[in-house]
Amino acid sequence: MNYTEFIQSVAAKPKAPTQTEPIARATLVTLAERITGGQAQDLASQLPEELRSCVDKPDEHPEPFGLTEFLERVQNRAGVDRQAATDGARAVLNTLREKISAKEYGDVVDQLPQEFWQLTGPSVNRFETRRVGT
Repeated sequence: MNYTEFIQSVAAKPKAPTQTEPIARATLVTLAERITGGQAQDLASQLPEELRSCVDKPDEHPEPFGLTEFLERVQNRAGVDRQAATDGARAVLNTLREKISAKEYGDVVDQLPQEFWQLTGPSVNRFETRRVGT
């Protein structure tokens, strides 16, 4: 996947705001703050090179904040209103779901509190049947 393809995919989502690039970057930076450093590194490996620095995270520990704080950070970083931040973050996360591996997307979403399902839906990993003892 290349940068143009990623940004165009975000822009094509329903209700995606016109400020696609700043919102994509703001969402990825904020997402990286909310997940572990190792997970951010794994995510970066599947992003276009131009976006990898957005998820560069020197600290291994995730910051414990909820959906409201997440959207406020996206809003402030992108310089957009709350609705654009919400719609844009949803478009970015839906693009990630489509463009990175299902395992990687599931690993990212599994690190987010359940309230984030308003943007992402539940991870497919949460519905897998696991056999005990195997």
